[in-house]
Formats: sequence, structure tokens, C-alpha cells
Amino acid sequence: MLVWTIANQKGGVGKTTTVVTLAGLLARQGKRVLLLDMDPHGSLTSYLNFDSDLLDGTLYELFQSAQPTREQVLRLTLGTAFEGISLLPASITLATLDRTLGTRDGMGLVIKRALQCVEPDFDAVLIDCPPVLGVMMVNALAASDRILVPVQTEFLALKGLERMVKTFEIMEKSRSTPFRYTIVPTMFDKRTKASLQTLQAIKAEYGDVVWNSVIPIDTKFRDASLQHVPPSIFAPESRGSHAYGTLLNYLQQLELETGKETA
Repeated sequence: MLVWTIANQKGGVGKTTTVVTLAGLLARQGKRVLLLDMDPHGSLTSYLNFDSDLLDGTLYELFQSAQPTREQVLRLTLGTAFEGISLLPASITLATLDRTLGTRDGMGLVIKRALQCVEPDFDAVLIDCPPVLGVMMVNALAASDRILVPVQTEFLALKGLERMVKTFEIMEKSRSTPFRYTIVPTMFDKRTKASLQTLQAIKAEYGDVVWNSVIPIDTKFRDASLQHVPPSIFAPESRGSHAYGTLLNYLQQLELETGKETA
């Protein structure tokens, strides 16, 4: 089972879009995909047309127990309208974790333990991470095989990227292995000087960890979200879906080279 966390310490850079589009593409490959919504705002949960206030259980329950079981994880997992895609939903109560349970021993590894419980049940896991460094982000990063860092190609987004990379460096001090991460330029508009200059700056600063292509601005992303359908299912021939398909091929090749596969 392959686990990718999608994270950035800045909102509005395309994290949820990246999660749902890659999920649709993986499902089309026949993969069993589990999505985790770890953002208290629940954007991913809402995207897939669930109301967290009406759900019997959410991801928060895993943190209450701290030692999740396979039965518990599967009970909380929701089937979606899309074959091969399942969801562990978020709730606003996740926002209280740092204050109420953040100091409990082992709280940084709850999600890693939960995913180990269901490893035979899924081929790929995508984690939608909140834009705040806390218990949720620490869990998401600790559980991941690779971190995808979507970065909007405009200069204000560079500060969020810088904070994210510093977070990796801080957390690596308590790990035996460094994080593997890939920076994904998003919302690229080739018509604007700002997008072109920002992309150049990202490549100059971060080099080989930057994906060698971009996710373009595409109105189909917005249209798909209004219909609660992954863009790669809603508009598979759109330029945005094609770009994510190229990204997925690139990532799967990276995982093959490092001995990890999506099936």
C-alpha cells in the first residue's frame, strides 16, 4: 500500500483538487483508493458530497482511541459515489485535538497505525492535510511514503513552501530517514509574467525535488467541484486532468525506482 500526503502550510494552493484528481486516476487504473480528510474544515469531505455534521463517525474517533483497530477504521470508512474510492471523513472536532489530546503519548503515530491495520484492504492512500503544523500534520507526514507539496505559481505562495520545507527539516531530526517529497507547481498561467517568474524561482531554489511540469489553471476544476465529482472523472480529457495524469505517471515511476508501487 502506497501512502501519499498532500501538504502545504498555505491554503488555496490546490491540495484537495490534487487529492481528488489523483484518486480518480488511480481508481481508473483499478486501484482501491482510500482518502483521508485531516483538515477540520472538511473540504475533501464536502467535495465528495458528505456533511460531516450528519455522519455517525469521523477521523476524530481514531485519535480518541489512539490504538485503532482494523474493524474501527473500516467502520468509519465511507464508500463514495465512485467505484474504488473510499473516504475517512473529517469533522470540526479535529480542530480541538492539539488542545485536548495533543500531549498524549503516541499521538503523532495514530494515522500510521490505522493505515497499517488496513494495508490489505487498499492499494493507495491519499491524505489531504490541513495547512497548520500540529497533531494532524505530524500524523499525516509520519504516515506517508511521499509528500506532494502543491505550490501555486505566484510569489505569495513561496513563503508557505519555505515553511513546509523547514518543517521537514525539523521533523527529520527525530527520524531515521529523510522525507521524500515532490513539489508540484499548480494554478500555472503561462500568459502571466508572475507565473513564469515564480516557476523559475521554485526550480532555482529547490531543483530536483520540483516536478518537471505544471498543473495549469483550468475552469473544469471548479465545474467538477460544483458537481462533487473528481475532475479526472468529470472531465477526463481536460488539460488539467491530462496534467495530473502526467504527474501520476511521474510519481509512479519514482516509486518504482525506490521500490514502492501502487499495487
